[in-house]
Amino acid sequence: MPKGVDPTVPSSARVYDALLGGKDNYESDRQVLQLLNDLYPHAAATARENRAWLGRAVRYLAEEAGVRQFLDIGAGLPTQENVHQVAQAVDPSCRVVYVDNDPVVLSHGQALLAGSKNVTVFEGDLADVDAILEQAREHLDFSRPVAVLLSAVLHFFTDDQDPYRLVARLRGALSPGGHIALSHGTGDIGSEDSKTFADTYSQRVSSSLFLRDHAQVSAFLDGLEPVEPGVVHAVHWRPLPGTTPRPVEEAPVYAGVGRLV
Repeated sequence: MPKGVDPTVPSSARVYDALLGGKDNYESDRQVLQLLNDLYPHAAATARENRAWLGRAVRYLAEEAGVRQFLDIGAGLPTQENVHQVAQAVDPSCRVVYVDNDPVVLSHGQALLAGSKNVTVFEGDLADVDAILEQAREHLDFSRPVAVLLSAVLHFFTDDQDPYRLVARLRGALSPGGHIALSHGTGDIGSEDSKTFADTYSQRVSSSLFLRDHAQVSAFLDGLEPVEPGVVHAVHWRPLPGTTPRPVEEAPVYAGVGRLV
């Protein structure tokens, strides 16, 4: 058992891992997963679509935008098609820094990624964004373009915690050509199911979930040039050619990428 881990308390990272079909979770996490699936049958699909969006965003950033440095905050547990695997498939020189505040993520990440070149994992909490930037600067050159990835992490922050200030601080650390890519759960798509999911999740997991609408999610990218197609449903953000996007009601997530000019 990694130090500092209470297996009886569900963790957002481990529940997400369970939603993706991973094995790095405990019985308490799987009980929450079963409850969420009973209440909201698209829970696993939402997680998979968010993960698929992240892969497409990283591929765009590496292939088309030419970014070679990535800072993944709230990275979660390693799974298939990790950020460094996608980026380094484009260019093996890509540097990736993973940050998370979950001891299980750190334990597994450090073990699984120990032999990966140009990959670093360290502990950090987005709430202390300056500490993250200070440590990230030991591995990334912020005088050159860096892509900050905030995949399904901002919806764990209340308005009182001012997540917009945190994102603005990250934006301020970027040089021209840097990007911020983010995804965020929403309750303004379809029925009340996603809101029920959020309420139940917040009651059962150590991290609460706060859904935001399109305007609120879009505001996180203020000060950046939006990358086409802007902030849209994650399933509609540059879908792979020849594929049919899942109905948005089955994946209530907004996603977008912004570029600093």
